Amino acid sequence: MSEAPTGMGEARVDQLVSLAKRRGFIFPSSEIYGGINALWDYGPLGVPLRNRVRQSWWRRVVEARDDVEGLECSIIMNPKVWVASGHVDTFSDPLVDCLGECHQRWRADHLKGDRCPTCQGPLSPPRQFNLMFKTFLGPVEDQSAAVYLRPETAQGMFVNFKNVLNTSRQRIPFGIAQIGRSFRNEISPGNFIFRSREFEQMEMEWFCEPEDDLRWFEYWCQDQMAWLQGLGLRPENLRLRPHTPQELSHYAKGASDIEYRFPWGWGELEGIARRGDYDLRHHQEASGRDLTYLEPQGGRRYLPWVVEPAIGVDRTVLTLLLDAYDEEEVRGERRAVLRLHPSVAPYQVAVLPLSRKPELVEPARRLEAALRREFATDFDDTQSIGRRYRRQDEIGTPLAVTVDFDSLQDHAATIRERDSMAQVRVGFDQLAAACRERLGG
Repeated sequence: MSEAPTGMGEARVDQLVSLAKRRGFIFPSSEIYGGINALWDYGPLGVPLRNRVRQSWWRRVVEARDDVEGLECSIIMNPKVWVASGHVDTFSDPLVDCLGECHQRWRADHLKGDRCPTCQGPLSPPRQFNLMFKTFLGPVEDQSAAVYLRPETAQGMFVNFKNVLNTSRQRIPFGIAQIGRSFRNEISPGNFIFRSREFEQMEMEWFCEPEDDLRWFEYWCQDQMAWLQGLGLRPENLRLRPHTPQELSHYAKGASDIEYRFPWGWGELEGIARRGDYDLRHHQEASGRDLTYLEPQGGRRYLPWVVEPAIGVDRTVLTLLLDAYDEEEVRGERRAVLRLHPSVAPYQVAVLPLSRKPELVEPARRLEAALRREFATDFDDTQSIGRRYRRQDEIGTPLAVTVDFDSLQDHAATIRERDSMAQVRVGFDQLAAACRERLGG
């Protein structure tokens, strides 16, 4: 196992799981019934964090460009899609069973040695296990009604290639992007939300000329690396790792992973793949529909090649939380703090009246309502001001604005910065501008 991230302090997964539940980021799904393995619910703070990740990616990949179109496809598709894409035959992992005392199941390619990691019992010979969830469409549960929950969002973009091309008036090169839920019946999920059975993907299929895919592959590798660093991830905890020929997917002509240095070692955060014309060609052959592209000038007709950046919302959220988590001693007390970038923090500004007396609460409420027009705000008037500062530090709020009794005379409040804990007095009429400056807006 590779070394843990530098600068992580004590940000181990168990600590993060505790914080995530205690502060309302992430809960075990169906917890009152004992939970359900590898499925999670997002709480009041997890929802805005997820939304900001989605919005940031969508803004960069779709809205800020004129050559990428958005799409939302159904989760259940015609099962012929998954036959043509190769998922029915190849989307599987090697499964082994413990023949000893614990009877657990494992992915064979994740094990070292030939004994069960839990009880050291012998293991069965590996067999291939398809990861797709099968269900039935309609009232009759027979093979003719069998369908699958999609294991990726990509195929919806391929089968809609001509629809988007004909309605958007785009020309090669251009992209189709989608954010949506996917489902994989993982054999050995784990590490909190790093690998779960229901997750959300942000994927884009970039259609280009066959001879130009390597240039665009390199472009999207660098673009997505820059986006991740823009979310606040530290460059030293990110790397771009090319796939070896042995680990390439069945459709890929080349691929690289943007990896993050997790506490358990380097792991995939985002994959960028050169899919060639594999998907369009197979769907054209299976459906009998023409999916070629005709150049407006010159009349050349061909199947575009594809470059695909694909990243999980959940894995990005986990990475942001791990990278931001820190612990330090302040005046003899332990301070846990999430140093989240302001662009993804659930709250950007917290307004804290020093006392719960009405003469402070009422102006603080008015101040929070005014700041809410521009920033994501929180209002907190419970417990001591020190405890409230610590709570806001722990949920990642970059700025806290305190209204005290002096505010009634000088019409000013104190801005406290999360990371430095520096404080400055600012007039009410300058608060928005001062917050904007400190948040990088």
